[in-house]
Amino acid sequence: MKAYLAVFIGGLVGTLCRYELSQSVVSQTFPYATLIENMTGSLLLGFSTGYFMFRKGKKYLAALIGTGFCGGFTTMSTFSKETVLLLQDGLFTSSIMYILLSVIAGVGAALCGLITAQRLFQQDEQPKGSR
Repeated sequence: MKAYLAVFIGGLVGTLCRYELSQSVVSQTFPYATLIENMTGSLLLGFSTGYFMFRKGKKYLAALIGTGFCGGFTTMSTFSKETVLLLQDGLFTSSIMYILLSVIAGVGAALCGLITAQRLFQQDEQPKGSR
């Protein structure tokens, strides 16, 4: 039950943050808000994944941040809808750019977060004499 509560709280906060960002970053020509949300969420999820690889006893915090917050903050469905709307408006170049940026930058952000966390927290796990 604690894991469900952690996911619920994280999802609530993540969803509210996504809503606030989408209200703050408004554009009639390109879905910048969703791009920012998904890139930031990918970076955070990559970083938290790297962190929890070395902090095994924090499963509720991992559920709160990963499944909860990042799951509520990022949005595949809005990305898909916005891509379709760009295509329907005849903005083929913008839709392709949006797809490529979202996928490539999202994976890149997750990788950067993961590598950064691994480098930061792996050092803490090494025996004292091996540095």
